[in-house]
Amino acid sequence: MAVSASEGPSNNGNAINDVETVLNDLSREEIHQLLKAREDRYDGVEVDVENMLNDVRRFPSSLKASLTHWPRQGKKGVWIKVAKEQAKLVPVAIEEGFWYHHAEPSYVMLVLWIPKTPCTIPDNASHQVGIAAFVYNSKGEVLVVQEKCGPFKDSGLWKMPTGRIKQIDTEFIQVVGFRDGHNAPFEKSDLLFVCMLKPISFDIVIEDSEISASKWMAIDKFAAQPKMQQSKLLKDMAGVCVANMEGRCKGFSAIEIPSRKPSAFYGSAINTE
Repeated sequence: MAVSASEGPSNNGNAINDVETVLNDLSREEIHQLLKAREDRYDGVEVDVENMLNDVRRFPSSLKASLTHWPRQGKKGVWIKVAKEQAKLVPVAIEEGFWYHHAEPSYVMLVLWIPKTPCTIPDNASHQVGIAAFVYNSKGEVLVVQEKCGPFKDSGLWKMPTGRIKQIDTEFIQVVGFRDGHNAPFEKSDLLFVCMLKPISFDIVIEDSEISASKWMAIDKFAAQPKMQQSKLLKDMAGVCVANMEGRCKGFSAIEIPSRKPSAFYGSAINTE
């Protein structure tokens, strides 16, 4: 059960290193208080420590009592989302066997597998995802950029916009292919989806921190660049985009899926005629 805000954080700096001392100081009623938790769909629980307010004094006893209670209910995985303001709770959970699953700027997610069976908790995300945007217009031109940083900095190459692109003023047409690269930064795989897009606006606004120049370029000149021809990946990416634009191949269209969260299935259109 979460501690009320009126109790405030404890000043006992030895609580983390000496949990037994803390337990001896607590009443029998406090020891048997359980942490608030939500059941998930996989016989696990998600612990709510939002109102704990770094109360290291109460948290160890509640966690110990809960870790005795949950196995009796047949629970397996335990997830604790600790906000950065609650960082004092992390060492206490680590002492009980929890480990780091993943972290974001505002929190760290801790996890524990209870039964003595092989752990089925999925690893943290194994891929990072980006796109290569082939944006073409009715004049036979494609939107190209030169990078201010990255592998093609100062190379003279005019390339498709790529990366973790937040927003482009375009109409999505198709996914024409993707590349799966291994040993990317942070020990992840890198998925790069090549997308066909049509512009809604022809005004070019440059992201100064990453792009040094941008323009519309004739597609034949884009594909004929020496550095484009020298790289099999860039050459193949450009080739499939041009073929798709000319109707010589088809990609995967987005099929919206009714759901509480935005979702889409990408596949080839089915001809029912």
